[in-house]
Amino acid sequence: MGWLPEKADRRIGPSALWPEARSVIALGLNYAPAEDPLALAGRPDRGAISVYARNRDYHDLVKKRLKALGRWIGETWGCGIKVFVDTAPVMEKPLAMHAGIGWQGKHTNLVSREFGSWLFLGEIYTTLEIGPDAAGDDACGSCQACLDACPTDAFPAPRQIDARRCISYLTIEHKGPIPEELRPLMGNRIYGCDDCLAVCPWNKFAKATTEPAFLPRAELTAPRLADLARLDDAAFRALFTASPIKRIGRGRFVRNVLIALGNSGDKARIPTVQALAGDVDPVVRDAAEWALGRLRGMR
Repeated sequence: MGWLPEKADRRIGPSALWPEARSVIALGLNYAPAEDPLALAGRPDRGAISVYARNRDYHDLVKKRLKALGRWIGETWGCGIKVFVDTAPVMEKPLAMHAGIGWQGKHTNLVSREFGSWLFLGEIYTTLEIGPDAAGDDACGSCQACLDACPTDAFPAPRQIDARRCISYLTIEHKGPIPEELRPLMGNRIYGCDDCLAVCPWNKFAKATTEPAFLPRAELTAPRLADLARLDDAAFRALFTASPIKRIGRGRFVRNVLIALGNSGDKARIPTVQALAGDVDPVVRDAAEWALGRLRGMR
């Protein structure tokens, strides 16, 4: 997370990133699931992948559409534009809130009255002067279901998150061994975590996405952990072509799978884990040794 302090000066406001900017158009795209994303919690032989990563990388689709919209705006009004989809130090959630899309919930993510917690965000910066919309009102009230649902207690207070304890951060961004005290709490979550999003009461108004690129691929909906553990680099790349999961590489992904296998309690998986104890990747070897110890009742 070193980029946070390193680029703090660029997050002060839109003009810090692009001095010519006069307005920001914030947009959201629904990716709400049709099924309960927490249903896999009771299936320890399967891996739970965050809803947003069960098909194609949303960055590509959203950016393509933003560019098309931005091009039309620029040609129509003769203004400059720049588009961003989680690719620069843009304060996406506060901008979306001030644009009236929703509000920043206690889980720190955006919540919409219409779409719940399931929105991809993107921004069009422009030199065009546009009057502001009314900001979204905070409608969390006294509810703290998202805070209570966190498996690793990553929220020290409402609207504050300790990324060092967040399963999404640990399984995706964290490059080294995951702290051992947090591994048992991860369950079978192998890429991201939807718990705090899924329990939000506002999701009752969300409608499942109809965007083909966001509909879950069958092989990523409830994948067998044992099958994923056997992936070599070539097989990993083939399975996750055009997927956001491909970005973290085979080593980090198999590390996550091994921790889930260690948490499965299934001793029949010991040979699968044992096969990775001598892996060329030290992070994979570490996770395999931990999983073996846990399955053998030593951890």
